[in-house]
Amino acid sequence: MSLCFPIFRGIVACRQRVQEVKSARVFYTYREEEEAVRAIIEAVRAEGDAALVRYTRELDGVELTVEQLRVSPEEIAAARHKVSPAFLAALEVARTRITDFHRKQLPVSWLDFSADGSTLGQRITPLDRLGVYVPGGNANYPSTVLMTVIPAKVAGVAQIALACPPRKSGEISPHVLAAAEMCGVQEIYRLGGAQAIAAFAFGTDTIAPVDKIVGPGNIYVTLAKKLLWGIVGIESLAGPSEVVILSDGSGHPAWIAADLMAQAEHGCDACSLLVTTSSQQAEQVVNALMVALRNSPRGEYIRTAFSRFGGALIVESLEEAVALVNEIAPEHLQLLLESPWEHLGRVRHAGAIFVGEYSTVPLGDYLLGPSHVLPTATTARFASPLGVDDFVKRSSIISVSPRAAVDLLSHLKALTEAEDLPEHYNALQLRANPVTPIGDDG
Repeated sequence: MSLCFPIFRGIVACRQRVQEVKSARVFYTYREEEEAVRAIIEAVRAEGDAALVRYTRELDGVELTVEQLRVSPEEIAAARHKVSPAFLAALEVARTRITDFHRKQLPVSWLDFSADGSTLGQRITPLDRLGVYVPGGNANYPSTVLMTVIPAKVAGVAQIALACPPRKSGEISPHVLAAAEMCGVQEIYRLGGAQAIAAFAFGTDTIAPVDKIVGPGNIYVTLAKKLLWGIVGIESLAGPSEVVILSDGSGHPAWIAADLMAQAEHGCDACSLLVTTSSQQAEQVVNALMVALRNSPRGEYIRTAFSRFGGALIVESLEEAVALVNEIAPEHLQLLLESPWEHLGRVRHAGAIFVGEYSTVPLGDYLLGPSHVLPTATTARFASPLGVDDFVKRSSIISVSPRAAVDLLSHLKALTEAEDLPEHYNALQLRANPVTPIGDDG
C-alpha cells in the first residue's frame, strides 16, 4: 500500500531518509551540466546577441532574430486582452496583498550624533537595475512575476528587465506578460536558460547588464547563477520545491494528502514529507493518496516525486518531530497540530511556516503576501525568503570629529601594532597630532 509514498518508522530510519533526500539534491553532483553551462556563459560573454540567438534556436527550438529578442510594447499591451477578466482580477488581489506585506519590510536610513561630535549612520539605497528570470517554454508562472517584481518595486528599484523562455511559437505566455505589465515591467526578453543569466550578467548590444538576478529556474539556470555569483548579485540558488507537514495526528488525512500532492506536482524532483507522531495517521494519509492519485492529471509526476523524495516519517514524540524538521530546514513547513502556536517558537529553520489547517501552501504560492521565492535544500538554516532587503544596499555613514580622533588614537595604535600595519596608525596620528609639513614655508 505504501509503495508510492513510503513510510519510515523511528528516528534512525527517518534520518536515513532525510540524508537520502539531501544527497540526491545537491548542486555539485551536476558536473557534466556545469561544464555545458560554462561553455554557454563563455559564448555569451564573447559573442553577445549572436550567441543568444543561436542558443534559442538550438536549445529552445525557436528561430529569432536579434530584433525579436525583446518583446514589443504592442505585444505586452495585447496580452491583457488574451487572458480572462477573472485572471486579471486575481492578479490585482495578489498584487495588493504582496505590496502591502512588503511595504512593512522597508528598512530605514538613520544617523546617530555622538557627544564627541562624530556622526555614524546607515544609508539605504535601492539597486539601480534588476534582472528577473521567469521559467517559461511549456511552463506558465505569472505568480513568479508578482513574487519577484513587486518586492523590488517596493524597494525602489528603477529598472527591471525580465527574461522568459519563449514557446515553440516564439511567443511569451500572455499570463506572464499581463502580470509583468500590471507590475510596471516593460523590458521583457524571450530568452531562457543559462544564456539568459549570462546576458543579464555581462550584457550584450541588446540587453544592458544588471546589478542582481532573481527568480527560479531549472538546473542549468541555477548552475549559471552559481558560476556567475560575484560578477553579478544572485539572490539564491533555488532547488526543487519542498514541503514538510508536521502533525500530531490531528490533521485531516485527505487535506494532508492534497497538500503533499500539491507540492509534488511541481515535478519529479519535488520533495513532500509528512512528519507525524501517529502511525495511524500515516496509514490514513497513504490511503487518501492512493484514492486521490487515481484521478490526478499530474499523477505520473506525483508518483515519481513521492517514490524519490517523499515519505511519511513516524517518530515517537513532538520533540523528535521538531528536531527532525529543524534538521531538514524545509522550504515550506505546515504545522497541523492541535496547538500549533505553542510549538511555533521551537521551529528554528524553515523558509515559510504555515500555521493551522486552512493555511495551505498553495495560498502562499499565489495570494497571501510573502514572496514564494524561498530557501531550499536546507539553506533555510542560513537564508531567508526573498524580500525588500534583497533589492537594497546599506552604506555606512562615518564622520569623525577632531575630538574623537584624539580620543581613539591610542586604541588604534594598540590594534595596528598587533596586526603590524603601522601606516594605518600613521594615517590617524597625522590628523591627531598635526605638524608643519617639511618644505612648507607658510
